[in-house]
Amino acid sequence: MKLLSVEDARTRMLSGLTPLGIDEVPLAGALGRFLARPVLAARDQPPFAASAMDGWAVRAVDGEGPRRIVGESAAGHGYAGEVGPGEAVRIFTGAALPAGADAVVIQEDARREGDQVFIPAVAHPRHIRSAGLDFRAGDRLLEAGVRLDPWRLSLAAAAGVATPAVFARPRLAILSTGEEVVEPGGKPGPFQIFNSGSTALTALAETWGAQAVPLPPVGDDEAATARAVAEAGGDLVVTLGGASVGDHDLVKPALARLGLSLVVESVAVRPGKPTWFGTLGDGRRVLGLPGNPASALVCAELFLRPILRALQGARPGPFTVSARAEEPLPANGDREHWLRARLTRGPDGVLWAKPLRDQDSSLVTIFAEADALIRRARRAPDLAAGEALEALILDRLS
Repeated sequence: MKLLSVEDARTRMLSGLTPLGIDEVPLAGALGRFLARPVLAARDQPPFAASAMDGWAVRAVDGEGPRRIVGESAAGHGYAGEVGPGEAVRIFTGAALPAGADAVVIQEDARREGDQVFIPAVAHPRHIRSAGLDFRAGDRLLEAGVRLDPWRLSLAAAAGVATPAVFARPRLAILSTGEEVVEPGGKPGPFQIFNSGSTALTALAETWGAQAVPLPPVGDDEAATARAVAEAGGDLVVTLGGASVGDHDLVKPALARLGLSLVVESVAVRPGKPTWFGTLGDGRRVLGLPGNPASALVCAELFLRPILRALQGARPGPFTVSARAEEPLPANGDREHWLRARLTRGPDGVLWAKPLRDQDSSLVTIFAEADALIRRARRAPDLAAGEALEALILDRLS
């Protein structure tokens, strides 16, 4: 069984992957989708010079003194006339600056008496947002491949885009295998455990933009495994468990019945050495992950997430940040090691990473505490406290 480096394995998995198609969806349904075409501004924003404050629109050249109030400009209802010498228009935040006016005096600095307002000296134009201050018509505001978060959706809406073009969501089937797992809520036998990996992977895949469908788990049965995958459909299949070479690891033999061609047999990574990848006879890709939850989730970060990003037209990643070791780390062995860790930020803004107490690949509690993975390269030497390291930040809701 050939062990590939993490980088080589990921390169092979991503080879030939292209986006699956393009959808045009309403803005309300585009959250989390990846843009397939750039967002261009339909017009200037703001499309007119606008007031940044509530106050009075005047001509600066008129200096200090009373002004005759000739009208009002509110957001969505501008003043149609022109401000002439000795005149003022009541104006509100966001409203269009009337023709002839070149300054706004805030209401706290003015005094109204009947149909007049007394204005202090205006030294220069103030409190005005010029037309096109945010962006100009035709500006390229968002590039293809970026993910639409709430802030980017706001920008797309401000640009006048109602139905952005986004890449289709990959359809992902997740199959847990093995006699030892039973679904949460079921009645486990004396030698069984609850299936936690499928729950986590389904949630992660949805977070990463896929349409994930967890399949009913199957036991150590070649025919049942082959049948479940054959009937699953989708663009990508992820299997959990049965990935190694023991007597009960039957997934690869089962999928050989469906024309499986292996691209990656195993990876020099800890945890997750048995991870594999291949293509079925019908063209679907299959990512085989180990059954231990930590192994599966680490390798999902390293391989599944880049695959899903590539299928949605985004840069695959993964993307690490620089941090400092909170405590010494020993030299690493022949497999790249990803340690579950906690991050803290010092008063100077520097990130500090500390590995959690136990890195056993079966421990779900440790992953629930972690907010990052520390990367230790193959044969990395001892690392002293305070030295720089690479960390992959995990998406946590809080």
